[in-house]
Amino acid sequence: MNVLSTRDSLNTVACQILAIGVFDGDAPLPESLTGSTLAGTLRRLIDSKDLPRSAGDVTPLLGLTESGLAAQSVVILGLGLRDKFDAGSAFSAGVSLSKKLAGKPRESVAIALPGGLEATAIAALVEGAIVGTRGPDLRKTEKARHPFGTLSIVSGTESSDGFEAAVTRATIVGQAINLARDLANTPPAEKSPTSLALRAEQEAEAAGLTVTVWDQDRIADERFGGLLGVAAGSDEPPRFVILEHRQGGDSPTIALVGKGVTFDSGGLSLKPSASMEDMKSDMTGAAVVLATMTAIARLGLKANVVGYLAITENMVNGRAMRLGDVLTMRNGKTVEVLNTDAEGRLILADALSYAAEQEPAAIIDLATLTGACLVALGTRIAGLFSNDEPLAERLATASKATGERTWRLPLDDDFFDLLKSSVADMKNIGGKWGGSITAAKFLQQFVAGRPWVHLDIAGPSWADSDSGSRDAGGTGCFVRTLVELVENSATSTI
Repeated sequence: MNVLSTRDSLNTVACQILAIGVFDGDAPLPESLTGSTLAGTLRRLIDSKDLPRSAGDVTPLLGLTESGLAAQSVVILGLGLRDKFDAGSAFSAGVSLSKKLAGKPRESVAIALPGGLEATAIAALVEGAIVGTRGPDLRKTEKARHPFGTLSIVSGTESSDGFEAAVTRATIVGQAINLARDLANTPPAEKSPTSLALRAEQEAEAAGLTVTVWDQDRIADERFGGLLGVAAGSDEPPRFVILEHRQGGDSPTIALVGKGVTFDSGGLSLKPSASMEDMKSDMTGAAVVLATMTAIARLGLKANVVGYLAITENMVNGRAMRLGDVLTMRNGKTVEVLNTDAEGRLILADALSYAAEQEPAAIIDLATLTGACLVALGTRIAGLFSNDEPLAERLATASKATGERTWRLPLDDDFFDLLKSSVADMKNIGGKWGGSITAAKFLQQFVAGRPWVHLDIAGPSWADSDSGSRDAGGTGCFVRTLVELVENSATSTI
């Protein structure tokens, strides 16, 4: 899909469908409509309250034979109240619009934005519009969603100087989100650890990243006992992928670590069948790190960022981990395995240990780690854990700027008491209570005291059902937040 930015008058924008963004209340219409017949029609509909303008509402306008526009058809995109319009609502509005328009192939769609929007809101709306053209129907014989041939973003002359740059940035980020979604939605038989590592290598090289892929022998040589322990139950060998973007000169390095379990059966602690239905998406953390790294590279951000993807299946065979087994991790700590379905923390332990050894200024890991976080925070909010207040604040600020939601949860020292083992340094589970916290406390043992944030994305990474602003399936959550964080770090000290 070709995405363009233009400041041309709406009268001259030729397209199949023109979507005009309109705020609720008395907010002015787009500048290009001033004095036109359409402006008068819209104002009458607004004043009579016959035009729905809640964020994401899409209303077709009929009988506009004398509108003076070059567009074949016009729809109104509701943006809600102007004083409540932020990046989150802008993204949702963009998704809603494209979901409604992309049900059939369209060669050209244009979106006319109201004047005075900040670049962040413009970018978020465009990102959402790109995401909305892509459905989860990867293997349907007849596609339910079709990317537009051309998507033009139209803004008046009063727009900020950053308008064109915002659209360019949004195009890259929106495509990265769709990459993460596609990877999560791919059937598990098509994304073995080897296949996923190969896809990561291809995407990363196309974006200009430096890529290193470790096979099972190298993983063993590097003493990744957790990754090898989980992989032992699968006929598919594990992989470890390192993605490097080093464009920041002497600036500090950010490490991004992603959990990549391509299918999670639970191992010998077998999940119920219903709980396995979406376990093809248990590699979303790795998908988000990969997608973020490609976006960072394509944006040319002046930063040093390294991504680490720990990739395996969690399956059952005669070699699978047993309850009571003790694994030795990369950093030498020993772990008694008392639940093989608590496998994500085992592979992350090795990845975090290795990342910490490289002495980055900050480590951020993302994982669909615990059902307990879903119970605590629901399906839209990620749990945020950290050992470093400034880094936690930076991540929270970035997530707020993009409208992606996090909630800080405790990481008090006494939670580690629940992980104590009589035969090893620790257990891999902490008991019935505070499961997301004890999982985070487990991970903390492997960051060597370096500034670290853990995002448990079990809730927002997957949607069980379709809605106006989300598709069922993988969501690609937190690509936007991580790009924002890295972008900010390129101009400040971590």
